[in-house]
Amino acid sequence: MKMRFLVLLFLTFVVVTNAQSWKLIWSDEFDGPSINTSNWTFETGNNNGWGNNELEYYTSRPENAKIVNGELVITALQESYGGKSYTSARMKTQGKKSFKYGRIEAYIKIPMGQGSWPAFWTLGENITSVGWPKCGEIDIMEHVNNLTVVNGTVHYAKTDGTYDSKGTTTTFDPSQYHLYAIEWDAAQIKWFIDSKPFFTFYIVNSINGTEEFHLPHFILLNLAIGGKWPGNPDGTMQFPITMNVDYVRVYELATDVEKTGTIPNEFNLIQNYPNPFNPETTIGYELAKESHVTLKIYDTLGNEFKTLVDEYKPAGTYNSQFSILSSELTSGVYLAVLNAGGVIRSKKLMLMK
Repeated sequence: MKMRFLVLLFLTFVVVTNAQSWKLIWSDEFDGPSINTSNWTFETGNNNGWGNNELEYYTSRPENAKIVNGELVITALQESYGGKSYTSARMKTQGKKSFKYGRIEAYIKIPMGQGSWPAFWTLGENITSVGWPKCGEIDIMEHVNNLTVVNGTVHYAKTDGTYDSKGTTTTFDPSQYHLYAIEWDAAQIKWFIDSKPFFTFYIVNSINGTEEFHLPHFILLNLAIGGKWPGNPDGTMQFPITMNVDYVRVYELATDVEKTGTIPNEFNLIQNYPNPFNPETTIGYELAKESHVTLKIYDTLGNEFKTLVDEYKPAGTYNSQFSILSSELTSGVYLAVLNAGGVIRSKKLMLMK
């Protein structure tokens, strides 16, 4: 079981990544007792293999999707149900939450095995009126079988109406949790794994018929079994298999006012970003009044590792960079502790190597 350390205390805050400021506008932390139906709808059935010759029957049963220890757990089972030999779950935010541009990310641990096909992706909200691929599809993360590469892809209709797709792969360890993300604006869509970019697709001025990527998209999470791409299970995969989702978050670019900041109303230590990190992360904090500030990093035994800030600061919003050399720290949980005029706040940081 993964140690859960990501606690969301503020629904609106500013983070900095790749020289841009992002403001959290929506998330599902999967902290409730059950799946939030204000965010998600289940797609059920087999729908003629979902266009991919898939073998599973999707259900809305807790046997196939539920909240466990603060995570969404999608479970694929080998069982006879609905005329199929496998069941799983497919969830979407269509009609409830859709987004045009921004940073969309999820922290996920995927299953492995011949015939497995987990995905974190988007479709154009207008799919019911224009169909696929005219609606556009952004595959933030797809993985099949036991491969040590993960895929990032777009599917769309070109200017002449014909189908096209573009994408690439990057190597990774599929047995671990990873942060999968895109950063999407009017010029491009850029893919990341654990904050490292690996693919960029250009959409500026709807080049090559990419106007579908200038419209709102909704988010999907699913775990398929079999199909054209992975092939069918061959008996080597041990069911059940699970796709574990710690959170899904969506950010928008902060406005100029939010970037420069106004005087905060209270004293805050903002969760570092990215988290988990390696080798660098940004820690933000807000001061409602001028104070002498210290910002220090400790291990979980209370040993001080590094002082990032130790100076007098006027009221405002600040970001501090924390970076390490590969030999300095081992993977694990660390603490950022902020002291401003005797008021103390702390946040957990996760270093993953």
